[in-house]
Amino acid sequence: MFAAQSLTRPALLRSLVSKRSISTTCPKWSDALFVHRDTKYNNPAIAFEFTADNLKRAEEIISRYPSQYRKAAVIPLLDLGQRQNKGWTSISVMNYVAKLLGMPPMRVYEVATFYTMFNREPIGDNFVQVCTTTPCMLQGSTDILNTVCSHLGGIKPGDTTQDGKFTVIEVECQGACSNAPMMVVNDDFYEDLTAATTKKVLDAFAQGQKPKPGPQTGRHTSENSAGLTALTSKPYGPGEFCTPEFS
Repeated sequence: MFAAQSLTRPALLRSLVSKRSISTTCPKWSDALFVHRDTKYNNPAIAFEFTADNLKRAEEIISRYPSQYRKAAVIPLLDLGQRQNKGWTSISVMNYVAKLLGMPPMRVYEVATFYTMFNREPIGDNFVQVCTTTPCMLQGSTDILNTVCSHLGGIKPGDTTQDGKFTVIEVECQGACSNAPMMVVNDDFYEDLTAATTKKVLDAFAQGQKPKPGPQTGRHTSENSAGLTALTSKPYGPGEFCTPEFS
C-alpha cells in the first residue's frame, strides 16, 4: 500500500499493466482414452491370459531379445493380446503382458496409451480406418469417409454399427499416398477408392467375405495409370557397358 502511494499515477498504471493475470484455456475432449476408468466390461477383475498357441507364440517373440531386454517385446505382445481380445486392449491384457515380461504395469500402460494401434475400447468385427491426410483429401477422402459413414447406417467416426460388424475411425497417413484415397479394413489396405468401390468393399465384409486388397481400379500396384514412362527397354546385365578390363 505504501509502495503504491509513493509511485506517481503514470508509474502506478504502468506497474499494474505489466502484471500478468491468471488465464486458462478451454478444455478440449479427445477421441482417445488416456486415463483408465473401471467399467463392467473393462476392469482388472476380468481374467485374461494367452491361449496355448498364443503363449507359445509369445515365448518365441520374447526369445528374440536378450534376457535383460525382454521388456522390448511389449509392443508385439500387446498386439498379440489385442488380437486375441477381439481387437482391443483391455486393462487385463495390459496387466497380463506386464506380468509376463516382469515390467511395472505403468510402463505397459504408457505404451498402450501412446500408440494409436492399440484400441482402448471394444471395436466391431471389422475395423475401418479412413485416411483423410492431405494426399488422400486432395483425391476425395472426404467423400470416401462420408460414404462409409452413410453406407453403414449414418454412424459417425468413432462409432460402431448397432450389429457390431463395423467400427469406423478417421486416421492420419497410412503410407499409401500414391494410391489415394484409401482406407484400411482390419489388416488390409483398399486403395484408389471411389464411392462405388467403397460400398462394394464394405458390402463384401458385411457378408463375411474378404475382398481382394490393394488398388480397386485394376492397376497392379502404384504404376502410372497412363502406362510406363521409364524403364521401358530391357535392362542391361552385369558387365555390359564396362571398360574391357572389367568385362
